[in-house]
Amino acid sequence: MKIADVETFVVGNPPPSFGGRYFVFVKLTTDDGVVGYGEAYAATFRPHVMAAGIEDLADHCLVGKDPFHIERFWRRAYGRGFTQRPDTTLQGAMSALETACWDIVGKTLGKPVYELLGGRVHEALRTYTYLYPNPDDTADVYLDADLAGTRAAEEVARGFTAIKFDPAGPYTAMGGHQPSLERIDLSVRMVAAVRTAVGLDADILLGTHGQFTSSGALRLAARLEEFDPLWFEEPVPPDNVPEMAKVAQQTTIPVATGERLATKAEFARVLEAKAASIIQPNLGRAGGILEGKKIASIAEAFGAQVAPHLYNGPITAAANIQLATCSPNFLILECIRDFGGFYTDLLDRHLEWVDGYIVPSTEPGIGVSLDEAVARAHPYVGDETHLVMAPDPIDVADPLGRRH
Repeated sequence: MKIADVETFVVGNPPPSFGGRYFVFVKLTTDDGVVGYGEAYAATFRPHVMAAGIEDLADHCLVGKDPFHIERFWRRAYGRGFTQRPDTTLQGAMSALETACWDIVGKTLGKPVYELLGGRVHEALRTYTYLYPNPDDTADVYLDADLAGTRAAEEVARGFTAIKFDPAGPYTAMGGHQPSLERIDLSVRMVAAVRTAVGLDADILLGTHGQFTSSGALRLAARLEEFDPLWFEEPVPPDNVPEMAKVAQQTTIPVATGERLATKAEFARVLEAKAASIIQPNLGRAGGILEGKKIASIAEAFGAQVAPHLYNGPITAAANIQLATCSPNFLILECIRDFGGFYTDLLDRHLEWVDGYIVPSTEPGIGVSLDEAVARAHPYVGDETHLVMAPDPIDVADPLGRRH
């Protein structure tokens, strides 16, 4: 069996576009007709550049090769161009292709990928969602404490036992910075309103996207500890592991990180420094499913837990489910609400979300396939990256982050 063909899809995510503006998928086909799908989560370059990079990497390192030889592909790709170091763009392409290989391997053997990586540990996977705006909202759920509390209660009623939101934004390419007093006050009011709304029925997860210096993060954490959040996510920029360790060692809120990290090497540095006790690999960026399993195993040795990250499409969601199912130290899985709407439309079968839990599929491979007709019917024609940061320092905005 050899990889014979590679095809990419850049799919526009229709409004409300929760999960990002677009998704970048890859399809691998073997010489005997077995198909595997993968997805890249890499925001550095615009999507069609990323798709071309996936095709280029596949042509050089994978076409004509055995899809079962995943370690060999991974090492070839990691060393391509004499690099051999973490690179989120390269790892995004590698992740997509590696996941597609695993999909082929599982389909060929008639087994879910998790059964090939140690076997099923969890019968169901606890999930969380962000708080998202609704079309009929008369206030901003990210700025209005009462609406945040209402929306949190709605998600708990839907079945979630954990919700995440970003009370401390915005985030800037010029960070980290000190949070303003106004933003600290708003964060306290929002977290208090959400805690009042959900009581003990749900955990609160704080997203902060690396906005702060370590001292700024600690000032905010000190005000929020009384509400007992489950985690404080990326309190400082992700490349500053020593400063993140300062935060982790001086707050009672567990620190989580990993959305913007790639490979076991970067996660190992975080764990060795005791900078986080919850790691969040996104399998569309971290290096793929096998690399995710290695990351989870390193975390297990350090007594840390794994909470796979997702702010992209349903193929990465399916890959995350495979890792979570076979990882003893799995904590919780990120969902885009209950994976309805376009997430269901893009797949041949839905991701089974029931009362706050994902039920892992017993189908072979990653458990789902891309509905190519839907993907082709929704090409992305924009010119943006998947996510953006404010390009200017925070002091050009008002205290609540509204741009002048």
